[in-house]
Amino acid sequence: MTEDTDRHAMKMAKKKVARDKIMATKTDQKGLVIVHTGKGKGKSSAAFGMIFRCIAHDMKCAVVQFIKGGMSTGERDLILSKFTDTCAFHTMGEGFTWETQDKSRDTEMAQAAWAKAKELILDESNHMVLLDEINIAIRYDYVDAAEVVAFLRDHKPPMTHVVLTGRNAHADLIELADLVTEMELVKHPFRSGIKAQIGVEF
Repeated sequence: MTEDTDRHAMKMAKKKVARDKIMATKTDQKGLVIVHTGKGKGKSSAAFGMIFRCIAHDMKCAVVQFIKGGMSTGERDLILSKFTDTCAFHTMGEGFTWETQDKSRDTEMAQAAWAKAKELILDESNHMVLLDEINIAIRYDYVDAAEVVAFLRDHKPPMTHVVLTGRNAHADLIELADLVTEMELVKHPFRSGIKAQIGVEF
């Protein structure tokens, strides 16, 4: 047993030396463009996890929801009830597109959300801005992908993090981003007839 323990300790010591060497080269900091996309669950949940990290560190942040309407969700209710001094929260959509069935109205709302998003991103006091479901708005041509890419490339303050969520992220947005995560769907309870549940989906 001692031999195994010693072998493990030596292996980990070598790994630590190699890891420390790699970490010593990582000295830069910048505001990241982060994309959460894919068919799997958890894109917005992961993004809100980062928003709550900012709140925990008392860093100003903001959320703009592009598609989701004013339905109650745990994240929204908690932020609006306890953290409005740290996190500005703007629900700009009126619900999923198949519910509204009004493209001109959806486009108008998405454009208003994009205008608010640009305002919040340009405010350098915001450490992070979450654009929840903007990828859906881009996919349906409610917001122009080229305009979003150009704005983030040319006008985003250097230290501001911007998180963009939603399925089918535009290829140009993926190219621009510093961090892209694709959530892969392996299994989902909805396919077994189980509806969205409080504490899991909202």
